[in-house]
Amino acid sequence: MPPSAKPSFLCQGKREREVTAQGFRYVAGVDEAGRGSLFGPVVAAAVVLSAKHPIRGLRDSKLLTQDRRELLAGRIKERAVAWAVGAADVYEIDRINIYQASRLAMRRAVEQLSPACDYLLIDATTLDLPLPQEAIIHGDAKCQCIAAASILAKTHRDECMRKWNTVFPHLGLSKHKGYGTPEHIDAIQKHGPTLLHRFSFEPVRLACAYEIWTGYDQTEMAAHEAKA
Repeated sequence: MPPSAKPSFLCQGKREREVTAQGFRYVAGVDEAGRGSLFGPVVAAAVVLSAKHPIRGLRDSKLLTQDRRELLAGRIKERAVAWAVGAADVYEIDRINIYQASRLAMRRAVEQLSPACDYLLIDATTLDLPLPQEAIIHGDAKCQCIAAASILAKTHRDECMRKWNTVFPHLGLSKHKGYGTPEHIDAIQKHGPTLLHRFSFEPVRLACAYEIWTGYDQTEMAAHEAKA
């Protein structure tokens, strides 16, 4: 199996039901999209699904076609008890690193939920929030609420990339969504990166004629983590 491939799991609501049986009322799934992109924000979503209004076909967003993702995104927004989207922009990514920025985007999504959740199921990480929570490896392939969050995060970010494509048509963002494809690398090497590229990512720095990013400020990072 290729290193980037994921094992196949049955995506179901078993863990959500187990947590609900313990007395928790609003169990939110949380996931992000755009962590490996060279351009633009990292986007996260949080979703509390409704047991009364199930949604068939939920699974890891990367395993779905664009049309299927958009169809399911509409159903999630219509049927979920609560859903929200949060983001961390490129400046935050370059300041605190992509991992911490992803967690920040997730936290922002969770904090917008209404009604507020009382338990978190998160794809492969934990958040600095005073809530009981679980980090589930391959969560977007195992848990329906995390899969729903991955779908909302992915569709929201893809729409952002289509809009930015009208501003930077030479980059081809509507096609590769900012990821480091040969087409995107060729474009930034030819035209140079934009201010919405992530200069903390090596392919962007190598394509820039000026040394404008020299590394993370460890003091600032430590202060940010302490505050969080």
